[in-house]
This record gives sequence, C-alpha cells and structure tokens, in this order.
Amino acid sequence: MDGVTSPPSALPQAELDRITDDLVMQFKTVFDPEIPVDIYELGLIYKVDINDEAHVDIEMTLTAPGCPVAGEMPGWVEQAARKVKGVSSVNVNLVFDPPWTPARMSDEAKLELNML
Repeated sequence: MDGVTSPPSALPQAELDRITDDLVMQFKTVFDPEIPVDIYELGLIYKVDINDEAHVDIEMTLTAPGCPVAGEMPGWVEQAARKVKGVSSVNVNLVFDPPWTPARMSDEAKLELNML
C-alpha cells in the first residue's frame, strides 16, 4: 500500500494491519472541500508510521500550498486518525516536497473526476 508504511514493531502484525486498515478507512472520510474525492484517493497522504506505543506520525500534503483549508486539513486528518481503536497519539506534518501532482491520484479518484 503506497504511502502507508510501518517500521518493525513490537506490536503484533495483526494489530498493525488492523490499525493500518482502519487509518485508511478514516483517511477516506476526509475530503478536500474543493475536490469531491477523499484525501487518501487524491494521494495527499505521503507517509504513515506507527511506533511500538501505537503513536502515529503522518506526512501529508495539499493539492496546492495556497489551499484555503491549509490550516485546517491537518487537524481534520489528526481527528480522523484518533478515531482508530488502539491509536495512542497522532502527529500530522504538512509537507510540500515532493509537490503533489494529479499523477498521485488513484484510478478511483481519476474516474470520479472524469480524468481517465
């Protein structure tokens, strides 16, 4: 799964897999208000790390640095991730390197936006 990775962990693999799947489900509840596609399918989630204490570090970007919700969207992502059972804490970092391009979108997102 591109964008969601975990280093070796003391957490059981089944628990890591469940948390990872649940995080993806939660990311899919967060939408860029200017685009009718969730942030996961848009490819805005660059990296997710889950440590031994179930702390989650997320690197994400925006479709454009001047996005009107730049100050709010990381908080939305943090709130979504905190809903996952077993997650102890969350930190969201907004990054712009590499810059987001439509090539990062899933086929599902491209289809939704009539880009296929």
